[in-house]
Amino acid sequence: MSNEKDVRNEISRFVEAEMVDNFDEELEMELDDARLERLLGEQLDEDDSSGVTLGRGVYFRELFRLQTELIKLQDWIVDQKLKVVVIFEGRDAAGKGGSIKRITQRLNPRVCRVTALPAPSDREKTQWYFQRFVPHLPAAGELVLFDRSWYNRAGVERVMGFAKEDDVEEFFRSVPEFERMLVRSGIILIKYWFSISDEQQNLRFEMRNRDPMKQWKLSPMDLESRRRWEDYTKAKEDMLARTHIPEARWWIVEGDDKKRARLNCISHLLSQIPYEELPREKVDLPPREHSPDYERQEIPSDLYVPAIW
Repeated sequence: MSNEKDVRNEISRFVEAEMVDNFDEELEMELDDARLERLLGEQLDEDDSSGVTLGRGVYFRELFRLQTELIKLQDWIVDQKLKVVVIFEGRDAAGKGGSIKRITQRLNPRVCRVTALPAPSDREKTQWYFQRFVPHLPAAGELVLFDRSWYNRAGVERVMGFAKEDDVEEFFRSVPEFERMLVRSGIILIKYWFSISDEQQNLRFEMRNRDPMKQWKLSPMDLESRRRWEDYTKAKEDMLARTHIPEARWWIVEGDDKKRARLNCISHLLSQIPYEELPREKVDLPPREHSPDYERQEIPSDLYVPAIW
């Protein structure tokens, strides 16, 4: 009886340690924001009672709660064999990547995957525009998040002159029909535009510029997008007006506050797909088999990673 109690105590300690590790995992992700704020000489009170800043405790509690719901949604997508596509668009540094990271963090990568396609190859440039996106669409029981999508043509390609105006016009004629076709095929299509103010984008670019661990994120294209802010604004307004259709409407996420944007996006995503919590079968771990004739071989010490810590 005592041995059984010791086992339970050990499991309890392990679960507690795992919970602490999970919390620290989130803290590590948030350290970048705090560190970058210090680099700019800014001091923000994370427990600001005015509501200007979202308290860290509130943020983490809500994030963990929403991620628990995402796991339930994931199970429902698999059980109901749903096909779900979520598109994330927006200006550079608007917070798309951070939201995607929080959505996928605790999900099964075999169910939920992220697609972030590079610039098209010379061969792909000669194909039907939507052709290279089609192989990445979900099968039954899959959730695909597009970190930028076919809407590149209405944004960066248009503003930077990578696509001719005739190609852009053809895109606007084709994309509503393409998306209606996806929806008719049974795909649930959800589109998010992450909005960020001119001042906030400039601040985030400046933080990236000053942080050696984030400087790689500041590309020449990002710098050019700052210069062409108004051109991107006009392109965004045109895109939203011409591709906001009943079958696949746009949803705008206010992105100036990263934490609120993440929570709001996840909460809204959960509301778009009615789901139920599915019961999980109890799992009994089988006893390990023992072979009396087996002798474990000694592993050479030079195969081990040096134990520096």
